[in-house]
Amino acid sequence: MKKIIFVFMGLLVFTGFSSLAQAEPDIYELTIKDHKFTPDEIRIPAGEKIKLVVHNQDATPEEFESDDFRREKIIPGNSSATIFVGPLKAGEYKFFGEFNLATANGVLIAE
Repeated sequence: MKKIIFVFMGLLVFTGFSSLAQAEPDIYELTIKDHKFTPDEIRIPAGEKIKLVVHNQDATPEEFESDDFRREKIIPGNSSATIFVGPLKAGEYKFFGEFNLATANGVLIAE
């Protein structure tokens, strides 16, 4: 009985360590300033989940949105937000600022 408990506990420890060993998503940063995205083109690895950190340096809010990868998030002025994206197939995925459609546009390129 003790041997079974020992093996079970070993499996629990191993499972815990293997989940800790999983890699965090790569982080990509995007800035909104003067109602424009910088950079307006971001290349990411296809097939991998990424963490997109959007910094709004304008005093006014902006709504980060993408119909292509189905995300939307209002980012208040002078603040940041984290948006998880993917994994995406290889291709181009447009994003835009809902509140400033004429100037706030960009693309994620998964390759």
